[in-house]
Amino acid sequence: MTLTYYRDYCLSKPGTTEDTPFDEDALCFRVGGKIFSITSISQFQYINLKCDPERSIELREQYEGITPGYHMNKKQWNSVSTTGNVPDPLILELADHSYELIFASLPKKIQAEIRL
Repeated sequence: MTLTYYRDYCLSKPGTTEDTPFDEDALCFRVGGKIFSITSISQFQYINLKCDPERSIELREQYEGITPGYHMNKKQWNSVSTTGNVPDPLILELADHSYELIFASLPKKIQAEIRL
């Protein structure tokens, strides 16, 4: 998977924006102003994605390339390797899952505005 492909995939989701709030290298994707994905622009090796805590445990046991989220809440975020044993379709599925978790946490008014 390439950063360009991943970026295009994330930006195709309704209401998604991107920015670099921490430094010029940390690319964040947001929905409704809340981050659902963070990755490095210069070294696209890991993506931080929010995940259901129970599923996080299962994924970490199953895939060497999925570890507790770097600089994130370790129960709710995973760092997912883009260069390891995590298949690209699973990475995209986990990006979808992260987006959906964040979207569901938004106020109903914002959700309705994004759905338009």
